[in-house]
Amino acid sequence: MRDARIAELEAEILTLKSDTRIAELQAKVLDLEGKLRDVIDKLKPPQLPQGAPKLPSGPAKKATGRKPGGQPGHPPHLKEFVPAERLKETIRFVPTHCEHCQAKLPAEPGENDPPPTRHQVAELPKIAAEVREYQGHSRTCACCGKVTRAAIPAEITAHSVGPNLTATLSYLTGCHGMSKRGVEEVAEAVFDAPISLGTVANLEQEVSSALILAHQEALDAVKAAEIKHVDETGWKENGKKRWLWTAATASVVAFIIHPHRNLVALKRLVGEELAGILCSDRWRVYDNWELLQRQICWAHLKRNWEKLVERGGTPKKIGEACLNVQGRVFELWHRFRGGGCTRADLEDSMLPLVFELQEILQTGCRCRDRKLVRFCTRILGVYPALWTFAAEEGVEPTNNHAERVQRRAVLWRRRSFGCHSADGCRFVERILTVVQSLRLQRRPVLDFLKQTIHARRSGLALPKLIYQG
Repeated sequence: MRDARIAELEAEILTLKSDTRIAELQAKVLDLEGKLRDVIDKLKPPQLPQGAPKLPSGPAKKATGRKPGGQPGHPPHLKEFVPAERLKETIRFVPTHCEHCQAKLPAEPGENDPPPTRHQVAELPKIAAEVREYQGHSRTCACCGKVTRAAIPAEITAHSVGPNLTATLSYLTGCHGMSKRGVEEVAEAVFDAPISLGTVANLEQEVSSALILAHQEALDAVKAAEIKHVDETGWKENGKKRWLWTAATASVVAFIIHPHRNLVALKRLVGEELAGILCSDRWRVYDNWELLQRQICWAHLKRNWEKLVERGGTPKKIGEACLNVQGRVFELWHRFRGGGCTRADLEDSMLPLVFELQEILQTGCRCRDRKLVRFCTRILGVYPALWTFAAEEGVEPTNNHAERVQRRAVLWRRRSFGCHSADGCRFVERILTVVQSLRLQRRPVLDFLKQTIHARRSGLALPKLIYQG
């Protein structure tokens, strides 16, 4: 019985070996494996020789084809002449004889003479900080031998750096993002006033304390503003995650650094009552704001629609249609900004685009792509907030204003990786608030800091951050 079974299996094996289909399938498998290896090899980056330098990574974005620098139509930034009262001296070059007939020319200009050409040269004199030494002398009484010492007043010994130099060093940190070691080097190399690294840190904290009222003044102004731009970005405090929040109006900016990116932090920045028109992105915390008092940033939407185009298929069609609408929206907006139409004309022209974009997003909600459905549903949920700018005076369609004033903070973070302490975070939020607010108001930052430090040390009233004029 067993032998018969073995013989039957051996016969079946011989039949299978003689079957050509198995050989054909094996050949196909080998062929497919070879093709797969070719594809994998093509996808692999080229192998560099051992010890050869690595190739630089390619650009993150596609080239626009535009030349670097200012684009056509951009307003020029020309050098401005300083006023006559600021000049140290004026050197005049006056022609004495006519270059045509060699006749003698008058020394003073005539009625028909054109104005003189001008060229100003700025130069620094040798800079050295004025250093004053205060000495407390002692005298011994000839009668009783008692030694009497004259103490240096406490208001003098309280500081080793004057208010002007203190303000200048804090200006280098807060306005230009210079590190503490960099400020220490500038104090010695430029001002010939060597100070220690610890002194630089102490001066920062003195300036921070002096700016408390100015910072609170900016927060109050933002809370009361009818239109405010809000944004947030990451920060670090001793390696721990923090969030730097920004609120900007047309003339005031307020910064705070908060442990959270939530409603508590938002209310700390703009107040418990979420009042006024909010310009922001679509971060879910902003959904607590009244929808009809919001303006969603179209610049963020554009980036979202470009990502849809990159995905291909149905998302690509939806993304391209949305980009087409956005292009026409901004064409109308720029025409309005340039004085080409009235506010009523802008609203009437926008109305067809409102319905067109809504129909595109509703089409996206009916497709099979779940990710696209969620995105379109999310946009439709805040859809009225896309169009506030068309009806409300002073409202922009983007949140670029907040991102521009926040840029200085982002660059600071990239250089310093945040702060090491809570006191350092307070200095950052206060000095950035003052610097960016004064820049919007076109007021000199350094003068304000000098006045503030001098007033604090002298017990005088501190200058106002909000321009009173």
